Amino acid sequence: MVVRDAISVVDEDGTPRRATRRFPLFTRDTARPEGGGRAASGDAPAPARQWPMLAVLVLVGLGLLLTAFDAFRIGTMLVGVALVGGAVLRWLLPGVGMLAVRSRFTDIATYGVLGLVIVLLALMAQPNPWLEVPFLKDTLHFTVSS
Repeated sequence: MVVRDAISVVDEDGTPRRATRRFPLFTRDTARPEGGGRAASGDAPAPARQWPMLAVLVLVGLGLLLTAFDAFRIGTMLVGVALVGGAVLRWLLPGVGMLAVRSRFTDIATYGVLGLVIVLLALMAQPNPWLEVPFLKDTLHFTVSS
């Protein structure tokens, strides 16, 4: 067999073929997200391999439990902090297990933005908000009075 072009892919039959670096028109497979490997070695028990995801889920569960027991603001803030913590874990750790869903950038942006929005909304929740943003009250009065 004589091959003149660069070979980058081998067929199912084992014959080399030339492949392009362009993305395919139709996706036939899904790639694991970067950082989607185990967070611990393979001989560790399953919970230890997925500790980043479990840490985020435990904090979210605790926040929901606090919310159910009438600590709405603290519980909701804990849910937001858990998401921000997930973004930090995704940024710092090379392997985060099932916490990696998409690309690293998309995961960090999604977890971080959603977490910050949830924390800010919890801080501004009525009655007696812990955070008051003056221009929001003016905006509301402007839109309601018009």
